[in-house]
Amino acid sequence: MDLGGAIAGARSRVVAALAARFRDLDLAEDAFSDAALTALAVWPADPPRDPAAWLWRAALRRGLDATRRARTRAEALHDPPPPDPTPEDLAMQADEPIIPDERLRLIFVCCHPALAPEARAALTLKVVCGLSTARLARAFLVAESAMLQRITRAKAKIAAAGVPFEIPTRAAWRERLGAVLATLEIAYAQAYEDAALAGDAADFAAEVLRLSGLLAELLPDDPEVLALAALVRFAEARRPARLDDSGAMVPLDQQEVVLWDERLIADGARLLDRAAGEKSTGPYRIMGAIHGAHLARRETGATPWPTIAALYDALILLRPGPVTAVNRAVAVGMARGAEAGLTALGDIRTDRDLEDWLPWQAARAGLCEQAGLPAEALAALDAALALGPPPAERLYLARRRDAVSAAVRAG
Repeated sequence: MDLGGAIAGARSRVVAALAARFRDLDLAEDAFSDAALTALAVWPADPPRDPAAWLWRAALRRGLDATRRARTRAEALHDPPPPDPTPEDLAMQADEPIIPDERLRLIFVCCHPALAPEARAALTLKVVCGLSTARLARAFLVAESAMLQRITRAKAKIAAAGVPFEIPTRAAWRERLGAVLATLEIAYAQAYEDAALAGDAADFAAEVLRLSGLLAELLPDDPEVLALAALVRFAEARRPARLDDSGAMVPLDQQEVVLWDERLIADGARLLDRAAGEKSTGPYRIMGAIHGAHLARRETGATPWPTIAALYDALILLRPGPVTAVNRAVAVGMARGAEAGLTALGDIRTDRDLEDWLPWQAARAGLCEQAGLPAEALAALDAALALGPPPAERLYLARRRDAVSAAVRAG
């Protein structure tokens, strides 16, 4: 038995049921962790027929024990009897749940509208995906201490206000959908930023591909859901072309288009066409259109940078923020000249110091190279390499640094 795989596969389902039972995320995560440690010690000699059921029973016992101990200390009461099964417990065992996937179900559960919008996706990514506070801070462009406070406040509100940790009915999906989409987007971004899929977020690429498709089946008339599923397919279609023979990252506009996955491209195009039939235009539809525009190089041999820059001009109005702004600056530089791109990059305003953000330094390096400023490009590349990029990205940046360094010496 693959012990780690069995435990990881059961995590979402068991943590969801524990959170629903105890209304306490910390307790749910701690109880599951204790059960998982016991499983690693016990299963090699006595593997269970149903690992998820074994983990559920073991974690439930630990959760009940912890609850009883806490109640006894606080109130000096006798141990209470085990609570009756809740609707969440029954839904966990149902053959045909409302949301027919354990991880997607838990994402909807965690994205509760009573929580602050900026906390929903962060809390969900921590509970569902197990992302560390440090990784979450990088993903949301905040300090690690600020992210810890955000998650702590969200958990405290759940505990203090008695927020019902239950599977929402279909009528309640709409108020949670934005946070659900943000969760999937950020989870996918953790895998996408590593072209070689060499890090601990590698599994998110295939998982978000699957979950976004399932969500599109559940909500086939929502243009933003369809567009997110489309852009993930467009991005994953390029996966075979993202590394060269030496393992270095290949920039999107330099990839061999013959290596792109035509099946995923066709699936994404169908989804984006369906989204285009709706009247409203949201950020995911524009992002899907940006990814779709890059595909035009298969037919024309050139990337339509003016179109992409115009799409980013529209996206920045709907989704202002440093991620959109940096991507827009690169597109503006390619479409309207390096000076325009550097101006756009310099105009970015954020509470965080962008000097320690890898995408900003990489974008600055490219624009400075394009503008004929090798010394500035070299400084940006040095800064980017110091920020610990993944292996494929490090190799690519190091090669660029060598080339720029040679130009500086020659000049």
